[in-house]
Amino acid sequence: MRNLTARRSSHHNFHCYSIPMQLSLPETQPWDPVSRYAGISWLLVYSLFLLHAFRDTSGFLFPDLVNLMIHEAGHLFFSWGGNTLMILGGTLGELLVPLLCGLYFYFHGQTYGFTFSAFWFFENFLYIGTYMKDARAAALPLVNGDIGDWTILFGQWSLLPDDLKIGQFVRTIGWFGMCATLAWLAYRTYRDSLPTLRPLELSKYPKGN
Repeated sequence: MRNLTARRSSHHNFHCYSIPMQLSLPETQPWDPVSRYAGISWLLVYSLFLLHAFRDTSGFLFPDLVNLMIHEAGHLFFSWGGNTLMILGGTLGELLVPLLCGLYFYFHGQTYGFTFSAFWFFENFLYIGTYMKDARAAALPLVNGDIGDWTILFGQWSLLPDDLKIGQFVRTIGWFGMCATLAWLAYRTYRDSLPTLRPLELSKYPKGN
């Protein structure tokens, strides 16, 4: 009888310890509220930048000064992965830095920081697409070397004849992404500016059957 009880107890313990632990992603905090005046002001600033970017013909906007420094650091950071990854690392660095910033602000519910990071992330696509379109022409100035990153990469991947199409597609992603970011900020501004009913006000409405 004692042996049977011990077997049942050990069998029960085995099932208890064999249940896998459930993993859960970190939950986001509630989004920081956006005031009407602050939201409209930021929407105006971002819209003015979009107008500046639309009218620009050089392909190099003032935020690209920062993007360029991150680009060069990306080459060094990814130099451990061979020549191809090192060349591609400049572009990866440009995208990873704002992406990581955006994830931080997202998981902390910081609306303005997330908007800025998302807008910055997609702005990089304009800069990247411009140099993709220049892969064959090689007319744009370079910081290091005489051959652009995308001239080398597209040459390795046999994509040089399609540099204009690929570059324009990447730039289009950037435009859509920036506009979508502003649409999200406009939605947050509108939603947070709506009047909220207090409990006393809610009690005035008749209850349904």
